Amino acid sequence: MSNFVFVLDAKKNPLSPCHPSVARKLLKQGKAAVLRRYPFTIILKKECQKPTETIKLKLDPGSKTTGIALVQQDKLIWGAELIHRGQQIKDNLLTRRQIRRSRRNRKTRYRQARFLNRTRLKGWLPPSLRHRVETTMTWVKRICKFVHVTNISVELVKFDTQALDNPEISGKEYQQGELFGYEIREYLLEKWGRRCVYCGIKDVPLEVEHILAKSKGGSDRCSNLTISCRICNQLKGNQDIKDFLSNQPSLLEKILKQSKQSLKNVAAVNTTRWALFNKLKETGLSIETGTGGRTKYNRCRLNLEKRHFIDAGCVGNLESLKLLTRQPLLIKATGHGNRQMCGINKYGFPIRHRSRNKFYKGFQTGAQVKAVVTKGKKVGVYLGRVLCRASGRFDIASHQGRTTGITYKFCTAIQKKDGYNYEF
Repeated sequence: MSNFVFVLDAKKNPLSPCHPSVARKLLKQGKAAVLRRYPFTIILKKECQKPTETIKLKLDPGSKTTGIALVQQDKLIWGAELIHRGQQIKDNLLTRRQIRRSRRNRKTRYRQARFLNRTRLKGWLPPSLRHRVETTMTWVKRICKFVHVTNISVELVKFDTQALDNPEISGKEYQQGELFGYEIREYLLEKWGRRCVYCGIKDVPLEVEHILAKSKGGSDRCSNLTISCRICNQLKGNQDIKDFLSNQPSLLEKILKQSKQSLKNVAAVNTTRWALFNKLKETGLSIETGTGGRTKYNRCRLNLEKRHFIDAGCVGNLESLKLLTRQPLLIKATGHGNRQMCGINKYGFPIRHRSRNKFYKGFQTGAQVKAVVTKGKKVGVYLGRVLCRASGRFDIASHQGRTTGITYKFCTAIQKKDGYNYEF
Protein backbone atom coordinates (compact mmCIF):
# COMPACT_ATOMS: atom_id res chain seq x y z
CA MET A 1 0.00 0.00 0.00
CA SER A 2 1.61 3.23 -1.17
CA ASN A 3 0.96 6.87 -0.30
CA PHE A 4 -2.01 8.71 -1.70
CA VAL A 5 -1.30 11.22 -4.49
CA PHE A 6 -1.56 14.97 -3.99
CA VAL A 7 -3.94 16.73 -6.39
CA LEU A 8 -4.14 20.37 -7.51
CA ASP A 9 -6.70 21.96 -9.81
CA ALA A 10 -5.92 24.16 -12.82
CA LYS A 11 -5.36 27.20 -10.58
CA LYS A 12 -3.06 25.21 -8.27
CA ASN A 13 -5.58 25.08 -5.45
CA PRO A 14 -5.11 21.98 -3.25
CA LEU A 15 -7.74 19.25 -3.43
CA SER A 16 -8.22 16.05 -1.46
CA PRO A 17 -5.47 13.44 -2.12
CA CYS A 18 -6.57 10.53 -4.29
CA HIS A 19 -5.68 6.86 -4.47
CA PRO A 20 -2.76 5.99 -6.81
CA SER A 21 -5.10 4.02 -9.09
CA VAL A 22 -7.32 7.09 -9.52
CA ALA A 23 -4.29 9.25 -10.33
CA ARG A 24 -3.07 6.67 -12.84
CA LYS A 25 -6.47 6.71 -14.53
CA LEU A 26 -6.53 10.53 -14.73
CA LEU A 27 -3.04 10.58 -16.24
CA LYS A 28 -3.90 7.95 -18.86
CA GLN A 29 -7.07 9.80 -19.88
CA GLY A 30 -5.15 13.05 -20.27
CA LYS A 31 -7.19 14.83 -17.59
CA ALA A 32 -4.12 15.54 -15.46
CA ALA A 33 -0.37 15.94 -15.71
CA VAL A 34 2.52 15.26 -13.34
CA LEU A 35 3.52 18.39 -11.43
CA ARG A 36 6.07 16.97 -9.00
CA ARG A 37 7.73 13.61 -8.40
CA TYR A 38 8.51 13.88 -4.67
CA PRO A 39 6.00 14.06 -3.10
CA PHE A 40 4.10 12.78 -6.13
CA THR A 41 1.64 15.48 -7.19
CA ILE A 42 -0.63 15.78 -10.21
CA ILE A 43 -2.40 18.86 -11.54
CA LEU A 44 -5.83 18.70 -13.17
CA LYS A 45 -6.66 20.53 -16.37
CA LYS A 46 -9.84 22.06 -14.95
CA GLU A 47 -10.86 24.15 -11.96
CA CYS A 48 -12.63 22.41 -9.04
CA GLN A 49 -14.43 23.43 -5.89
CA LYS A 50 -12.58 23.71 -2.60
CA PRO A 51 -12.69 20.41 -0.64
CA THR A 52 -14.71 20.19 2.58
CA GLU A 53 -13.09 17.12 4.15
CA THR A 54 -11.07 17.52 7.32
CA ILE A 55 -7.41 16.57 6.86
CA LYS A 56 -5.07 16.63 9.85
CA LEU A 57 -1.33 17.05 9.52
CA LYS A 58 0.31 15.18 12.41
CA LEU A 59 3.94 15.50 13.51
CA ASP A 60 6.10 13.37 15.78
CA PRO A 61 9.27 15.49 16.21
CA GLY A 62 12.46 13.58 16.90
CA SER A 63 16.14 14.27 17.30
CA LYS A 64 17.22 12.28 14.24
CA THR A 65 13.93 11.53 12.46
CA THR A 66 10.59 13.33 12.43
CA GLY A 67 7.44 11.42 11.55
CA ILE A 68 4.86 13.12 9.32
CA ALA A 69 1.35 11.81 8.64
CA LEU A 70 -1.84 12.99 6.96
CA VAL A 71 -5.02 11.64 8.56
CA GLN A 72 -8.43 11.93 6.93
CA GLN A 73 -11.47 10.56 8.82
CA ASP A 74 -9.29 8.30 11.04
CA LYS A 75 -7.46 6.98 7.97
CA LEU A 76 -3.72 7.48 7.49
CA ILE A 77 -3.49 8.32 3.79
CA TRP A 78 0.06 9.69 3.51
CA GLY A 79 3.19 9.26 5.59
CA ALA A 80 6.79 10.43 5.50
CA GLU A 81 9.90 10.17 7.67
CA LEU A 82 12.13 13.25 7.64
CA ILE A 83 15.77 12.46 8.49
CA HIS A 84 17.63 15.46 9.90
CA ARG A 85 21.32 16.28 9.52
CA GLY A 86 21.88 18.08 12.82
CA GLN A 87 24.89 15.94 13.76
CA GLN A 88 26.49 16.62 10.38
CA ILE A 89 26.09 20.38 10.90
CA LYS A 90 27.66 20.12 14.35
CA ASP A 91 30.62 18.12 13.00
CA ASN A 92 31.20 20.63 10.18
CA LEU A 93 31.20 23.57 12.58
CA LEU A 94 33.57 21.71 14.90
CA THR A 95 35.98 21.01 12.03
CA ARG A 96 35.92 24.66 10.94
CA ARG A 97 36.56 25.85 14.49
CA GLN A 98 39.50 23.47 14.94
CA ILE A 99 41.11 24.60 11.68
CA ARG A 100 40.71 28.29 12.57
CA ARG A 101 42.20 27.81 16.02
CA SER A 102 45.15 25.86 14.66
CA ARG A 103 45.93 28.69 12.23
CA ARG A 104 45.73 31.26 15.01
CA ASN A 105 48.08 29.24 17.22
CA ARG A 106 50.62 28.99 14.37
CA LYS A 107 50.38 32.79 13.97
CA THR A 108 49.73 32.45 10.26
CA ARG A 109 47.86 35.18 8.40
CA TYR A 110 44.35 35.03 9.80
CA ARG A 111 41.99 37.29 11.72
CA GLN A 112 42.22 37.43 15.50
CA ALA A 113 39.61 35.80 17.69
CA ARG A 114 36.71 38.07 18.59
CA PHE A 115 35.02 38.14 21.98
CA LEU A 116 32.13 39.93 23.64
CA ASN A 117 30.98 41.62 20.45
CA ARG A 118 28.11 39.34 19.56
CA THR A 119 24.77 39.11 21.36
CA ARG A 120 22.34 36.28 20.87
CA LEU A 121 18.72 37.08 20.21
CA LYS A 122 15.98 35.81 22.46
CA GLY A 123 15.11 32.21 21.60
CA TRP A 124 18.49 31.60 19.94
CA LEU A 125 19.22 27.96 19.04
CA PRO A 126 22.48 26.36 17.88
CA PRO A 127 22.56 25.74 14.09
CA SER A 128 22.25 21.98 14.54
CA LEU A 129 19.03 22.44 16.55
CA ARG A 130 17.65 25.31 14.47
CA HIS A 131 18.00 23.07 11.44
CA ARG A 132 15.51 20.59 12.92
CA VAL A 133 12.89 23.31 13.37
CA GLU A 134 13.44 24.93 9.98
CA THR A 135 13.47 21.63 8.07
CA THR A 136 10.24 20.51 9.72
CA MET A 137 8.59 23.86 8.97
CA THR A 138 9.75 23.64 5.34
CA TRP A 139 7.82 20.42 4.91
CA VAL A 140 4.79 21.66 6.83
CA LYS A 141 4.51 24.63 4.44
CA ARG A 142 5.21 22.44 1.42
CA ILE A 143 2.47 19.96 2.35
CA CYS A 144 0.01 22.80 3.01
CA LYS A 145 0.57 23.95 -0.59
CA PHE A 146 -0.45 20.56 -1.96
CA VAL A 147 -3.12 19.51 0.58
CA HIS A 148 -6.01 21.38 2.14
CA VAL A 149 -4.84 20.95 5.76
CA THR A 150 -7.40 22.07 8.35
CA ASN A 151 -5.42 21.61 11.59
CA ILE A 152 -2.09 20.36 12.90
CA SER A 153 -1.34 17.89 15.71
CA VAL A 154 2.14 17.85 17.24
CA GLU A 155 3.69 15.89 20.09
CA LEU A 156 4.77 18.54 22.58
CA VAL A 157 4.42 18.05 26.31
CA LYS A 158 5.83 15.28 28.47
CA PHE A 159 3.08 14.56 30.92
CA ASP A 160 -0.59 13.94 30.35
CA THR A 161 -3.31 15.71 32.38
CA GLN A 162 -5.27 12.98 34.13
CA ALA A 163 -7.73 15.57 35.47
CA LEU A 164 -9.62 15.43 32.17
CA ASP A 165 -10.80 11.90 32.99
CA ASN A 166 -11.00 12.28 36.77
CA PRO A 167 -11.33 15.88 38.11
CA GLU A 168 -10.90 14.65 41.72
CA ILE A 169 -7.54 12.97 41.13
CA SER A 170 -4.65 14.43 43.16
CA GLY A 171 -1.23 13.76 44.63
CA LYS A 172 0.78 10.79 43.43
CA GLU A 173 -2.15 9.34 41.47
CA TYR A 174 -2.22 12.49 39.33
CA GLN A 175 1.15 11.57 37.80
CA GLN A 176 0.74 7.79 37.94
CA GLY A 177 -2.37 7.59 35.82
CA GLU A 178 -3.16 5.31 32.90
CA LEU A 179 -0.06 6.48 31.01
CA PHE A 180 2.42 6.22 33.91
CA GLY A 181 5.85 4.97 32.89
CA TYR A 182 5.32 5.19 29.14
CA GLU A 183 7.92 7.94 28.57
CA ILE A 184 10.69 6.22 30.56
CA ARG A 185 9.87 2.78 29.15
CA GLU A 186 9.85 4.04 25.57
CA TYR A 187 13.21 5.75 26.09
CA LEU A 188 14.73 2.55 27.49
CA LEU A 189 13.34 0.45 24.63
CA GLU A 190 14.94 2.78 22.10
CA LYS A 191 18.20 2.98 24.04
CA TRP A 192 18.67 -0.79 24.39
CA GLY A 193 17.39 -1.82 20.95
CA ARG A 194 14.08 -3.39 22.09
CA ARG A 195 15.72 -6.61 23.22
CA CYS A 196 16.90 -8.20 26.47
CA VAL A 197 20.36 -6.84 27.28
CA TYR A 198 21.45 -10.13 28.88
CA CYS A 199 20.27 -12.83 26.45
CA GLY A 200 19.38 -10.68 23.39
CA ILE A 201 15.89 -12.13 22.90
CA LYS A 202 13.35 -10.01 20.99
CA ASP A 203 9.57 -9.92 20.54
CA VAL A 204 8.84 -10.95 24.14
CA PRO A 205 7.49 -8.87 27.06
CA LEU A 206 10.40 -6.87 28.47
CA GLU A 207 10.70 -5.52 32.01
CA VAL A 208 12.50 -2.48 33.40
CA GLU A 209 15.52 -3.75 35.34
CA HIS A 210 17.89 -1.99 37.75
CA ILE A 211 21.58 -2.45 36.95
CA LEU A 212 22.40 -1.80 40.61
CA ALA A 213 19.55 -3.23 42.67
CA LYS A 214 17.55 -0.76 44.77
CA SER A 215 18.08 -3.00 47.80
CA LYS A 216 21.81 -2.25 47.47
CA GLY A 217 21.50 1.50 47.01
CA GLY A 218 20.54 1.74 43.34
CA SER A 219 18.42 4.64 42.10
CA ASP A 220 15.64 5.05 39.55
CA ARG A 221 17.78 7.26 37.30
CA CYS A 222 17.76 6.35 33.60
CA SER A 223 21.50 5.61 33.77
CA ASN A 224 20.74 2.79 36.27
CA LEU A 225 17.86 1.28 34.28
CA THR A 226 17.86 -1.25 31.48
CA ILE A 227 15.42 -3.77 30.01
CA SER A 228 15.45 -7.54 30.23
CA CYS A 229 13.15 -10.50 29.78
CA ARG A 230 11.40 -11.95 32.83
CA ILE A 231 13.71 -14.99 33.04
CA CYS A 232 16.93 -12.94 33.08
CA ASN A 233 15.40 -10.43 35.48
CA GLN A 234 14.61 -13.20 37.98
CA LEU A 235 17.99 -14.90 37.49
CA LYS A 236 19.83 -11.69 38.25
CA GLY A 237 17.68 -10.74 41.22
CA ASN A 238 19.63 -8.28 43.38
CA GLN A 239 23.06 -9.56 42.35
CA ASP A 240 25.76 -7.14 41.37
CA ILE A 241 25.94 -7.01 37.58
CA LYS A 242 29.69 -7.72 37.72
CA ASP A 243 29.00 -10.99 39.53
CA PHE A 244 26.05 -11.87 37.30
CA LEU A 245 28.10 -11.37 34.10
CA SER A 246 31.47 -12.52 35.45
CA ASN A 247 31.72 -15.08 32.61
CA GLN A 248 30.82 -12.50 29.92
CA PRO A 249 33.29 -9.62 30.29
CA SER A 250 32.60 -8.19 26.82
CA LEU A 251 28.83 -7.99 27.47
CA LEU A 252 29.47 -6.46 30.90
CA GLU A 253 31.70 -3.77 29.42
CA LYS A 254 29.12 -3.00 26.71
CA ILE A 255 26.25 -2.63 29.19
CA LEU A 256 28.22 -0.42 31.59
CA LYS A 257 29.38 1.77 28.72
CA GLN A 258 25.94 2.11 27.15
CA SER A 259 24.26 2.79 30.51
CA LYS A 260 26.24 6.04 30.72
CA GLN A 261 25.01 7.16 27.31
CA SER A 262 24.09 10.84 27.35
CA LEU A 263 20.58 12.18 26.96
CA LYS A 264 21.66 14.28 23.98
CA ASN A 265 18.78 13.23 21.74
CA VAL A 266 16.22 13.78 24.48
CA ALA A 267 17.69 17.21 25.23
CA ALA A 268 17.55 18.15 21.54
CA VAL A 269 13.82 17.37 21.35
CA ASN A 270 13.06 19.20 24.60
CA THR A 271 15.02 22.25 23.45
CA THR A 272 13.36 22.56 20.05
CA ARG A 273 9.77 21.59 20.87
CA TRP A 274 8.63 25.09 21.94
CA ALA A 275 10.43 26.73 19.04
CA LEU A 276 8.63 24.38 16.65
CA PHE A 277 5.30 24.95 18.39
CA ASN A 278 5.63 28.74 18.10
CA LYS A 279 6.53 28.42 14.42
CA LEU A 280 3.48 26.21 13.81
CA LYS A 281 1.21 28.81 15.39
CA GLU A 282 2.36 31.30 12.74
CA THR A 283 0.66 29.17 10.07
CA GLY A 284 -2.74 30.33 11.36
CA LEU A 285 -4.08 26.77 11.63
CA SER A 286 -5.50 25.31 14.83
CA ILE A 287 -2.83 23.42 16.76
CA GLU A 288 -3.47 20.30 18.85
CA THR A 289 -0.76 19.06 21.22
CA GLY A 290 -0.24 15.59 22.63
CA THR A 291 2.15 13.73 24.90
CA GLY A 292 4.61 10.98 24.11
CA GLY A 293 2.76 8.74 26.53
CA ARG A 294 -0.55 9.32 24.75
CA THR A 295 1.08 8.55 21.40
CA LYS A 296 2.43 5.21 22.60
CA TYR A 297 -0.83 4.42 24.38
CA ASN A 298 -2.78 4.95 21.14
CA ARG A 299 -0.31 2.86 19.14
CA CYS A 300 -0.35 -0.03 21.61
CA ARG A 301 -4.14 0.09 21.99
CA LEU A 302 -4.61 -0.10 18.21
CA ASN A 303 -1.90 -2.80 17.90
CA LEU A 304 0.19 -0.87 15.36
CA GLU A 305 3.88 -1.37 14.62
CA LYS A 306 6.58 1.02 15.77
CA ARG A 307 7.34 3.41 12.90
CA HIS A 308 7.96 7.14 12.94
CA PHE A 309 5.13 7.98 10.55
CA ILE A 310 2.73 5.68 12.43
CA ASP A 311 3.68 7.39 15.69
CA ALA A 312 2.85 10.68 14.01
CA GLY A 313 -0.57 9.34 13.06
CA CYS A 314 -1.17 8.35 16.71
CA VAL A 315 -0.46 11.83 18.12
CA GLY A 316 -3.26 13.49 20.09
CA ASN A 317 -6.80 12.28 20.73
CA LEU A 318 -7.60 9.30 18.55
CA GLU A 319 -10.43 6.78 18.56
CA SER A 320 -9.22 4.57 15.73
CA LEU A 321 -6.68 4.64 12.91
CA LYS A 322 -6.75 2.65 9.69
CA LEU A 323 -3.51 2.47 7.72
CA LEU A 324 -4.11 3.02 4.02
CA THR A 325 -0.36 3.23 3.41
CA ARG A 326 2.58 1.27 4.79
CA GLN A 327 5.19 2.70 2.43
CA PRO A 328 6.21 6.16 3.70
CA LEU A 329 8.32 8.59 1.73
CA LEU A 330 11.82 8.71 3.24
CA ILE A 331 13.14 12.27 3.10
CA LYS A 332 16.80 12.77 3.97
CA ALA A 333 18.09 16.31 4.41
CA THR A 334 21.37 16.74 2.52
CA GLY A 335 21.66 20.53 2.33
CA HIS A 336 22.59 22.67 -0.66
CA GLY A 337 26.34 22.23 -0.40
CA ASN A 338 28.54 24.81 1.30
CA ARG A 339 29.79 28.33 0.59
CA GLN A 340 33.46 27.45 0.86
CA MET A 341 35.07 28.60 -2.38
CA CYS A 342 38.56 27.42 -1.45
CA GLY A 343 39.26 23.81 -0.54
CA ILE A 344 41.80 23.22 2.20
CA ASN A 345 43.92 20.36 3.47
CA LYS A 346 43.96 18.99 7.02
CA TYR A 347 46.34 21.76 8.09
CA GLY A 348 44.04 24.54 6.88
CA PHE A 349 46.04 25.60 3.81
CA PRO A 350 44.32 26.14 0.42
CA ILE A 351 44.80 23.38 -2.16
CA ARG A 352 42.05 24.03 -4.74
CA HIS A 353 39.46 26.55 -5.82
CA ARG A 354 35.89 25.78 -6.73
CA SER A 355 33.99 27.05 -9.72
CA ARG A 356 31.28 29.64 -9.17
CA ASN A 357 29.14 28.09 -11.88
CA LYS A 358 26.72 25.48 -10.51
CA PHE A 359 24.85 24.78 -13.75
CA TYR A 360 26.27 22.92 -16.73
CA LYS A 361 24.28 22.37 -19.92
CA GLY A 362 21.13 23.32 -17.98
CA PHE A 363 21.64 20.74 -15.22
CA GLN A 364 22.73 21.12 -11.59
CA THR A 365 24.49 18.54 -9.45
CA GLY A 366 21.99 16.78 -7.20
CA ALA A 367 18.98 17.09 -9.51
CA GLN A 368 16.87 14.03 -10.36
CA VAL A 369 17.24 13.04 -14.01
CA LYS A 370 16.23 10.26 -16.35
CA ALA A 371 18.75 9.26 -18.99
CA VAL A 372 17.68 7.13 -21.97
CA VAL A 373 20.90 6.05 -23.70
CA THR A 374 20.15 4.80 -27.22
CA LYS A 375 23.66 4.15 -28.51
CA GLY A 376 27.14 3.32 -27.29
CA LYS A 377 28.36 0.88 -24.65
CA LYS A 378 25.91 2.06 -21.99
CA VAL A 379 22.57 1.55 -23.72
CA GLY A 380 19.71 1.57 -21.21
CA VAL A 381 17.56 3.69 -18.95
CA TYR A 382 19.11 5.34 -15.88
CA LEU A 383 17.15 7.12 -13.16
CA GLY A 384 18.88 8.91 -10.30
CA ARG A 385 20.83 11.96 -9.17
CA VAL A 386 23.22 13.64 -11.54
CA LEU A 387 26.76 14.82 -10.94
CA CYS A 388 27.50 17.52 -13.52
CA ARG A 389 30.77 18.39 -15.24
CA ALA A 390 31.72 21.22 -17.56
CA SER A 391 32.59 18.69 -20.26
CA GLY A 392 28.92 17.69 -20.55
CA ARG A 393 29.54 14.06 -19.55
CA PHE A 394 27.69 13.42 -16.31
CA ASP A 395 27.57 10.71 -13.66
CA ILE A 396 24.23 9.31 -12.52
CA ALA A 397 23.95 7.77 -9.04
CA SER A 398 21.08 5.34 -8.47
CA HIS A 399 20.32 2.39 -6.18
CA GLN A 400 22.19 0.11 -8.61
CA GLY A 401 25.35 2.19 -8.31
CA ARG A 402 27.04 5.03 -10.16
CA THR A 403 27.18 5.16 -13.95
CA THR A 404 29.83 7.46 -15.39
CA GLY A 405 30.19 9.26 -18.70
CA ILE A 406 26.52 9.80 -19.64
CA THR A 407 26.17 12.60 -22.20
CA TYR A 408 23.84 15.42 -21.21
CA LYS A 409 21.97 15.02 -24.51
CA PHE A 410 20.43 11.78 -23.20
CA CYS A 411 19.30 13.35 -19.89
CA THR A 412 15.89 14.75 -19.01
CA ALA A 413 15.29 16.63 -15.74
CA ILE A 414 12.66 15.09 -13.46
CA GLN A 415 12.97 17.25 -10.36
CA LYS A 416 15.28 20.09 -9.47
CA LYS A 417 17.70 19.92 -6.59
CA ASP A 418 16.00 21.01 -3.35
CA GLY A 419 18.40 19.80 -0.66
CA TYR A 420 16.74 16.43 0.00
CA ASN A 421 17.14 12.81 -1.05
CA TYR A 422 14.00 10.73 -1.56
CA GLU A 423 13.37 7.01 -1.49
CA PHE A 424 10.79 4.48 -0.29
